[in-house]
Amino acid sequence: MKRLAFLLVSISMLFILAACAAPAPTGAEQGAAEGEQPAAESGEPMVLRYADKAADLGTMDPHFAAATNDRNLADMMFNALVRYKPGDGSVFEPDLAVSLPEPEIVDGKQVWTFELRKGVMCQPTAETEAYELTSDDVVFSLQKSANPDTSAYAGEYNGMTVEALDDYTVKVTLDQPISPILFFPKVSDYAGGFIICRQQYENVGAEGFKTNPSGTGPFVFESYTPQDKVVLAANDAYFRGRPKLDKVEYRYMPELNSRELGLKSGDLDATNGQNESDWVERMNQEDGITVDVYGVGEVATIHFNTSVKPLDDVRVRKAIAYALNRDEFLALFGGPPVAEKVYSAVPAKFLPGGLTEEEVTALGLDYAQDLDKSKQLLEEAGYPDGFSLEIVSSERESYLKPYTSMQAQLAKIGIDLKITTVDHSSMHKLIRQDANPIVIYVAWRPNADVYLTRFYHSDSIVVTGAKPDTNFSHYAGIDDLIEAARVEQDPDKQVEMWKEAQVKLLDEMISYPILYLNQVTARHDYVDYGHELKSVLALYPQFDETTTLGNE
Repeated sequence: MKRLAFLLVSISMLFILAACAAPAPTGAEQGAAEGEQPAAESGEPMVLRYADKAADLGTMDPHFAAATNDRNLADMMFNALVRYKPGDGSVFEPDLAVSLPEPEIVDGKQVWTFELRKGVMCQPTAETEAYELTSDDVVFSLQKSANPDTSAYAGEYNGMTVEALDDYTVKVTLDQPISPILFFPKVSDYAGGFIICRQQYENVGAEGFKTNPSGTGPFVFESYTPQDKVVLAANDAYFRGRPKLDKVEYRYMPELNSRELGLKSGDLDATNGQNESDWVERMNQEDGITVDVYGVGEVATIHFNTSVKPLDDVRVRKAIAYALNRDEFLALFGGPPVAEKVYSAVPAKFLPGGLTEEEVTALGLDYAQDLDKSKQLLEEAGYPDGFSLEIVSSERESYLKPYTSMQAQLAKIGIDLKITTVDHSSMHKLIRQDANPIVIYVAWRPNADVYLTRFYHSDSIVVTGAKPDTNFSHYAGIDDLIEAARVEQDPDKQVEMWKEAQVKLLDEMISYPILYLNQVTARHDYVDYGHELKSVLALYPQFDETTTLGNE
């Protein structure tokens, strides 16, 4: 047994370093003689040590948690009115709400009325005592989500008003009726749907909340050590029951080798893996280690800033598209099951409204690599010798590898990309300040409307949009289609409108979809997440009240 090996190594070290006092081990390092009880049952703390590939924390304010590592923490500390079923993002369940409501039409507007659970407690902090969450916190949170000054997701809440009918009843009114599949993500445990505790936010302020939050989730913020880790403790008052884990240590380890060695040595219980098929196969051969590959697949897309030269010329954008080869990008990750090609902004494999390879090819919009055509288009646009662009990339391989591959591919037609690598959180800040003329963005969104709204509606244009979000292309050509599809009640017509919008995106080469990457997590076999992993919108396995470290 691997735990027994850990124990024997520890005992040997004690004999060697007899004069040195050693701290008691936690988590997987607890003694594990055969038949021994899990740590929590033996009286020792049960601590799950998980490493992420990010270099540091960005924010613990869930309404600004755009980076994957920040989303992971938000998932553990906060709830929403509605949640995606743990491990299965295709199913909605009540969360802070007692049940999933049916909408009503009142004076031409759509009304959703939520009854809240009673006795849900806001987590205590040094500044704020524990108190019962009420509709006041819900209204405050959703209004915060709709404000571009206090949320990165404000664009999703246009035409929505929220009010408290009493302490346990919240009414959400939409100016335009939409289907449940489009509404529930707005109030779910994803992005702007998270509910925060108002008193803590007001006590510490917007900046203070980023590193000193309070929610209602299964885990409570305990401490943060910059560029090292965040420690979360079990929420003893969690409304679904106290978690089996006593703590989660969320460690920042951008180097893959460090994470891999930490897992093999027993210093880690689980880690974010590498999106490469060879790595998955190799790690699965390690005794006592399992690699889980699961959805949802984050889509990597190249976005062109159409407001700056020379990318304001469609011929230049198409020249770039014809110079690229999806197979070269895919080879970086080893292909299925880790990665597969995509041909539209919305991934057809996962969501209604996406375009398949067959559909795109039939329209002549697949942009199969053609270097001669690419060079001809550049010459027609007045750039026979190419040009140079400066861009920043995250240090994460899911970003740096595609950027580096694009750099090599475009060099063949005389385009020189100069890449500066920064930490992941800094990249997110810089691209939202319009730092990059070309942005590679890796993301999952819960439906076609959210993909199209957040990346291609004019309100979402970075910096200058009415509600700046992630429209890095500065594009405004499909606003009408997005808005019309959003309120279309016929599912078939809705899908056709989404497809029509994406055909236009490809025809004008506003963005070039590359591939999608599934989630990859390696763990010791004694780690039990408490649910099957099918698809997780939080982009990690999800640690909740059911997660445990059992016997090997």
